Amino acid sequence: MYIKSIKLQNFRNYASCDVNLYPHLNVFVGSNAQGKTNFLESIYLSSIGKSPKTNREKDLIKWGESHSNIKVTVKKEFFEEEIEIFLRNDNKKAVKINSIAIKKIGDLIGEMPVVYFAPDEIGLIKDGPSYRRRFMDIDISQLNKTYFYLLCKYEKLLNERNKLLKQTKSFDVLQQTIDLWDTQLCDTASKIILFRLNFIEKIKIPAKETHFRITNQKEELNISYQGINNFSLNEIKLKLQKMYKEKLKSDFDLGFTSVGPHRDDIEIKINNIDIRNFGSQGQQRLATLSLKIAELNLFEAELKEKPILLLDDVLSELDQTRCKNFLNEIKNYQTILTTTKFNKKLDSESAIFNVKNAVITLHKDFREQN
Repeated sequence: MYIKSIKLQNFRNYASCDVNLYPHLNVFVGSNAQGKTNFLESIYLSSIGKSPKTNREKDLIKWGESHSNIKVTVKKEFFEEEIEIFLRNDNKKAVKINSIAIKKIGDLIGEMPVVYFAPDEIGLIKDGPSYRRRFMDIDISQLNKTYFYLLCKYEKLLNERNKLLKQTKSFDVLQQTIDLWDTQLCDTASKIILFRLNFIEKIKIPAKETHFRITNQKEELNISYQGINNFSLNEIKLKLQKMYKEKLKSDFDLGFTSVGPHRDDIEIKINNIDIRNFGSQGQQRLATLSLKIAELNLFEAELKEKPILLLDDVLSELDQTRCKNFLNEIKNYQTILTTTKFNKKLDSESAIFNVKNAVITLHKDFREQN
């Protein structure tokens, strides 16, 4: 799978934009604040239904305009698909797939799987557990829509349980009413945990092998799930029920639910050192890239389509050897990469574009190498 073309109207600093992309590496070169990151953001929005930068969708509309449109044409193995996003200043959003309006964002997720890396994505390693849960949730949702709807259901049930914990004045009364919510919460939470455990199990070996190659066999990356580690759905449910009962009094005192998948984490180690707290920024960045490449491999294996890789200014942080190793890892995927300078020779079906003042022009393509 790859993106054939993208059309933007009134998106961020773009008044109008119409770009045909190449199946392999597409490099967008330009100074800062010219529109490179905004271009990637439009693709991510067309895949996930949300911006990676802001929750205020009206901020995505060009200043002074009332609406914004994005149209992405995707070439899949047997057919083409067209995704359209319509944004309005009143925060109303519409999405169409092949000119048919969809009612739920969950119906969009997974149609055009993307793997995204920007400088602040290093938060996946160095920031709090919520970043790593988000990493799992976005990826698994792209792989399986059921998971996305489980997350939505879990959030509603969790909010109801927390409301009960806050509003109930008597602990004895709480004990008489909480079981109904705990039963529903356990059922949904246990399925989420099992999805996550299977995801980590599938991604940990590719991530380890990729990192080993990129670092020229100098670093061993290991990841594991921090939470309930049992692959039996029934046993996960039983453990959750026990945890809810054990923590009920403290949850009542706190006014919120302190255990469950909304509190879990991923442990990430290099050479047996937890790099979440003790790794250098270079190690954290490279570990994140290794995880992103492992995502690509997993998506392709599970979905039988190659996902699209979005890279925002990542090469400047890599030395020459690791940059070469990294580019070799992604050569079989359509990659859309932004940078302030680029002087490397590319494979066939790749291209370099210039970006200046939200105008994109083709600088050079490499079809002549065929």
